Amino acid sequence: MSLRARLSTDLKEAMKAKDTMRLSTLRLISAAIKDRDISLRGEGEDRELTDAEITAIMTRMVKQRQDSARAYEEGGRLELVERELAEVKVIEGYLPRQLTESEAHAAIEAEIKALGASSIRDMGRVMNALKARYTGQMDFGVVGPMVKARLS
Repeated sequence: MSLRARLSTDLKEAMKAKDTMRLSTLRLISAAIKDRDISLRGEGEDRELTDAEITAIMTRMVKQRQDSARAYEEGGRLELVERELAEVKVIEGYLPRQLTESEAHAAIEAEIKALGASSIRDMGRVMNALKARYTGQMDFGVVGPMVKARLS
């Protein structure tokens, strides 16, 4: 079952169960996906989003909510922090498992070896290969410095 179909099914189930938190989060995900569909049509592409593209959208949504939760916490708005973190949990339920630090190091080493990368100039190739293979499984903001340190 595609990720889009799973989201649609879960949205219907949340409606039937009257699970308002899950329902509102799933509606936000659906809206973000539809926005991307519309922008693709505007660019002249008439195709469905892939699961990898949907995963990337949801990964961005998680980061946005984590940033918002930090800002609300600094502002003393704890009820909003709880809501943002609850949304993060729902969204993360659809994302692939995150690699551990040791698994990320192993993946970086494997890509560097496979590409024959030897200097910092190869960093772009290594990062592109990692993004192609591990989208949604790695935080590339953390992985970038790891790759840079390894190639330096």
